[in-house]
Amino acid sequence: MALSDSTRTDHWLDRFLLALSIYVLPLGVLMFSAWALVFWPHIYPESNSESLRFKVAAADTAWNQEQALKQLSQQTETSLYDTHLSERPVWFQLDIPVRGSLGPGTLEFPSRHASQITCWDRRSMNLLGRASHHASVGNMVSSRGGFALQLSDQSANTQLLCQVDFVGPAKLTAQLWHQSAWTVAVREFEHNSGLLNGGLLVLAVFILITAALTRSHLHLLFAVWLVINLRMASLSAGWDLAWLERMIPPDLIGRSRLLTVTLFFVVGVTLFSNLLRQELVATRQIGRIRLIQLVCLPLLLLSTFMSFEHFLPLVWVSTTLCGAALLYLLLRVLTYSRTPVVLWYSASIAITLVASLYEIASAALGQKSLLGTVNSVTAALSSSLLASLAIAAQMRQENRQRQEAQAALQHTFEVIPIGLFTLDLEGQFLSANPAMMALLGPALLEPGSNQWTSYFSPDSWLRLTHMVGTQVGAELEIESRRDSRNPSSNKFLVKATLARDRIEGSLEDITERARATAHLQFLAHHDPLTKLLNRSGIHEALEAALSDPQARGQVSVAFIDLDRFKLINHIYGNAAGDEVLRQISQRLSNLLSGDMQLGRVGGDEFLLVIPQTRASHATLICQGMVNSIRTRPIKVGDRAFQVRGSIGLIEVAPGTAYKDAISTADRACRDAKASGGDHLVVFERHSRIFLEHEAEMKLVEQLSATSGAPEGLYLEMQPIMSLSEPYQTLNFEVLLRARDAAGELVPTPRLIAAAEFSGRMGVIDRWVISETLNWLSAHLPELHKTLFVCVNLSGASLNDERFVQDVFELLHRHRDIASRLCLEITESIALHDLENTRRFIDGVRAVGAKVALDDFGAGYTSFSYLKDLPADLLKIDGSFIVNMNKHPANIAIVEAIVNLARNLGMKTIAEWAEDAATVQTLTEIGVDYVQGFAIARSQAPARILEKHSAADFIQDPALKSYLSHQEGQPQGLLLPKFH
Repeated sequence: MALSDSTRTDHWLDRFLLALSIYVLPLGVLMFSAWALVFWPHIYPESNSESLRFKVAAADTAWNQEQALKQLSQQTETSLYDTHLSERPVWFQLDIPVRGSLGPGTLEFPSRHASQITCWDRRSMNLLGRASHHASVGNMVSSRGGFALQLSDQSANTQLLCQVDFVGPAKLTAQLWHQSAWTVAVREFEHNSGLLNGGLLVLAVFILITAALTRSHLHLLFAVWLVINLRMASLSAGWDLAWLERMIPPDLIGRSRLLTVTLFFVVGVTLFSNLLRQELVATRQIGRIRLIQLVCLPLLLLSTFMSFEHFLPLVWVSTTLCGAALLYLLLRVLTYSRTPVVLWYSASIAITLVASLYEIASAALGQKSLLGTVNSVTAALSSSLLASLAIAAQMRQENRQRQEAQAALQHTFEVIPIGLFTLDLEGQFLSANPAMMALLGPALLEPGSNQWTSYFSPDSWLRLTHMVGTQVGAELEIESRRDSRNPSSNKFLVKATLARDRIEGSLEDITERARATAHLQFLAHHDPLTKLLNRSGIHEALEAALSDPQARGQVSVAFIDLDRFKLINHIYGNAAGDEVLRQISQRLSNLLSGDMQLGRVGGDEFLLVIPQTRASHATLICQGMVNSIRTRPIKVGDRAFQVRGSIGLIEVAPGTAYKDAISTADRACRDAKASGGDHLVVFERHSRIFLEHEAEMKLVEQLSATSGAPEGLYLEMQPIMSLSEPYQTLNFEVLLRARDAAGELVPTPRLIAAAEFSGRMGVIDRWVISETLNWLSAHLPELHKTLFVCVNLSGASLNDERFVQDVFELLHRHRDIASRLCLEITESIALHDLENTRRFIDGVRAVGAKVALDDFGAGYTSFSYLKDLPADLLKIDGSFIVNMNKHPANIAIVEAIVNLARNLGMKTIAEWAEDAATVQTLTEIGVDYVQGFAIARSQAPARILEKHSAADFIQDPALKSYLSHQEGQPQGLLLPKFH
């Protein structure tokens, strides 16, 4: 009981002394100070001086005393002289009045910008005194930032002549003091100097120590600003001649003042932008502060070599404009945030800015500053004190935020659903949050149950220590130990790091996540409906088979497509179709063996990869699959479906790309379906059709790799003969040809198919048109009998808007020969998008070119559309022309097309005319032009230039004889001459 009373007494005593120290004593000191300020007299009684009038003149050249007196005699008296930054020597004279019984006194020249002064007795020219800030002679001394002349009783009615040198915005006055008043003024001046230097330096050292402890760049910046603020206040009051009680050399005083002014501006702007950065960003004013910062570097550079006379006006203008801008920004910040930190900072910066702007205005306007010495000290101390309060408020705010963060961290530690723990290096749990205990048990921290190996395997402990010793923030997946309480193991994710010889980490139960991840991984490579590999999974399987060094090129790929499967979905619904797919997939899977992989790559399409298997053996496997699909019906409920499938099997060559293998197998499957379905088509590696498809795929790859037209393209031209004037015209069709890198001829159908597949047909068509127009331009004088030159366009190009615009541009560029060009459009392409085709035809004809409808009559021709397509020519499909004399129906069809074209104002061209009899029949029907082997095969462009007409190419004597008899004879079925 006695111990308890003693403890209670100690506790009461601690609280009493604490309250006395932090509440009672500060309040008492505050009240005591207020009483002293109000009722007690000032330690320095108020004293006044008498201002004397004088005559003053600035020397343009070096004057002696006589020259100076002569110039001064012409001046009027004044009580204030402003040098206006001039550094010329100044001479002045004044008379010391009779002081009566006042006794000795002091004549003060209070200008902190005076560097040296000399005074003589004007009557005797005896030296009375000379002084600079580091030396004095006679009665002249350095005092209160300026100079003072000590007067004796015999100095009454003394007439003075003085010469003084100034550096900076100096103002010359003469003040006469009583000796006692002068002594008080000097003591007050020194007191204020010590107050300013001691107060600000102690405050700067305190902030500097704080910055070192907190490692805060902001606090360090503030300490620098306090020192610069001290120097600036010392400059304003005339106390900047010394530093730490050491006199500054005379030749450095002027430059140090310039640097002080500049650094005050630079550090002030830097402090402003750093203190209020968040608020400036939030108010979108950060760009304006950047403009102010750009002024700092030039000023800092100029202050190292420019003189006061030229530099100070620049500083005044810069500081005035930038200070006004900072005040504006300060007001914007205050409208956004009024936290204690911002308010204290704002008050400090505002006092500094206002005081600086006031002194600049006073100096620039030549007015004596209303801020006296005490006021300068007060302004410096006030701004520093307010900034210190802002630092204190910021520290308090940071401390509060730190406490809140610690509380939040503790709360998070308690409620976070992830287990948090601390281990020592022996594997014992030192701390754990509730979630950790819920995972491993409430006895986790009890002795005997707090070992890591009690819950996890010893191997996991070795892995954990190795991980934290070699990596930072690493992760580790482990499983819990199985025992009688937990027969199945759970999976956990451990994240840990080594900190202060302890292992800090987290533990998360990821059992369900691991199962879900495994399921997602399965779905990522498998089809959810059939459980076979999906497109991505079979892709990886095929890539693995192709890259297997043991395969040695013995890889077969089969593409399987169910015949007419869409009818099942359409008639019986998707549910029935899904069930059919599941059963088919199961049936096919039962036939797999070894490393064979089966994947679903489309709705009813499958891909089979058979590694290390020749096509001969793979053919037996695929034939078994075809039989398996068709022999037994698929039962879905009370329905039975008879399903058949087609398979394309290929033997993949080494180095074949995945997409090329799939494309070739798909091509084989399409051939199997084209045979009526329920078939197997095999492309052996060296078969003709395999090689052709392989060549086409390589050509596709080459075309895709080039940005412009491919190498090896060239043009040939096949003559088109007029049946009315065979020897008067030289018309022809431009045909595309190509050779590969080895010089071998590339089949044109293969080139076109590859170009359309790779999307490069527009580039090739553009090349053909451009080359044709250039060739026509180069040989126009030799082609005076050429009425039109046909160029065929692909459907892919016609649907390419960029290609269409390029064609229009080419035709406009070659407008002089555009009328010779005739662009052929396939009939089926024209009908595909009638509106787009008409727009293209109108654009082509607008520049004078012609348009022909190619392959007219093939496919599903509807004559009604012709009235909407204003073409110039109809090219009758060659299938009606070949052997037309053996098929009277073809003659009737051609005759109907000719009559239709004639009524629509179009000319006709018959293709594939291969003998004289066909040409004679076409002439009798009334066809305008004929093209085919009967006239000529395709020719090199140079051969075209060697002939005068298309008929000149004919080699058949019978046809030549027929044309010679027809030449010049009227023919009723012929149309007027083509224009």
